[in-house]
Amino acid sequence: MDFLKTRYTPMNRRRRIYEGKAKVLYEGPEPGTLIQHFKDDATAFNAKKHEVIDGKGVLNNRISEYIFQNLNDIGVPTHFIRRLNMREQLIREVEIIPLEVVVRNVAAGSLAKRLGLEEGTQLPRSIIEFYYKNDALDDPMVSEEHITAFGWANPQEIDDIMALAIRVNDFLSGLFLGAGIRLVDFKMETGRIWEGDMMRIVVADEISPDSCRLWDVKSADKLDKDRFRRDMGGLVEAYQEVARRLGILGEAENVTAGGPRLVQP
Repeated sequence: MDFLKTRYTPMNRRRRIYEGKAKVLYEGPEPGTLIQHFKDDATAFNAKKHEVIDGKGVLNNRISEYIFQNLNDIGVPTHFIRRLNMREQLIREVEIIPLEVVVRNVAAGSLAKRLGLEEGTQLPRSIIEFYYKNDALDDPMVSEEHITAFGWANPQEIDDIMALAIRVNDFLSGLFLGAGIRLVDFKMETGRIWEGDMMRIVVADEISPDSCRLWDVKSADKLDKDRFRRDMGGLVEAYQEVARRLGILGEAENVTAGGPRLVQP
């Protein structure tokens, strides 16, 4: 199957599969594919805080595309196939594992609060945490014992997830550092892809400033969703700065103009 030659179907003619806080999943053009649409919705504290910020979805789509394509290129398996237009990606359909995997390099957010650490403290080593994906419960932190006891993943899958998390962290840390950005922490989701009787774990969802804490190396300015969480303003400008430093956006490119535009294969 050549995923690069699939025909684009307008959004209003597709079957909606799932809608989350920041994205909508539609039926894809081929079996085993979905179209992932990035919304402009900004949410925090499990949607207790919510705004629509023009251009945010375009930036997250572009940044996530760039990161996932690079992960594919270095052999890290992901659900990403290609970007379709300014707001949409063609992805493989996966069985999402109901865990958020958080990799922390620097004390910030809930870790700093829980352990009484000063934000910005370099951790002795990268720490991997698991959270159960359940908005009604505010995504509680869980241990490997919880994960195996409730059947969310088996021990081998946990090992695979942790190995992926370490590889992604190593790649992202270097990528962002080269752009003058410190990767403080990030959230990753994973899923199962079945190929006949074989199953493998892949990176899914998105990786963008919505799911990473990114600080300027020199000034420690926040270039991520904490600008929304903490009412700092300038969220789109911060995301644009990340995209420009990564070489994704040109200086004059306007991400808030117009609707979806097709990308020629």
